Amino acid sequence: MDDLYIWLVSFFFLITLLILIVYQLMCLADLEFDYINPYDSSSRINQVVLPEFIMQGVLCVFFLITGHWVMTLLFAPYLYYNVRLYTRRQHLVDVTEIFNLLHWEKKQRLFKLAYLIVLLFLNIFWMIWCALEDHDH
Repeated sequence: MDDLYIWLVSFFFLITLLILIVYQLMCLADLEFDYINPYDSSSRINQVVLPEFIMQGVLCVFFLITGHWVMTLLFAPYLYYNVRLYTRRQHLVDVTEIFNLLHWEKKQRLFKLAYLIVLLFLNIFWMIWCALEDHDH
């Protein structure tokens, strides 16, 4: 039953991460269609970038501590990418360069979104598997 709770907690973490990425994509789309100015878009995105990085790191450590090695290994490239962006100080969106990098920023977040969706489906699979396994005993 403990495994089921672990998968449930990680499910909510993943949903929150997906919401943060979709929010960033919406801000970029609003900027692209000229519904919002570059300063507001940049500040809104930059407010949620660090919480996204921290939440993803916590989730990776959570899987490591609970002994779910496969999920830890699947989260490792995403964690490495976020750490690399942070150490190079490329994690924040620059208000003066946002129009030049708009295509790249959207592409980057779409890739993160797709990656997280795959991880979410794996999480749901393992959550159902644990629930059925607990039900049998």
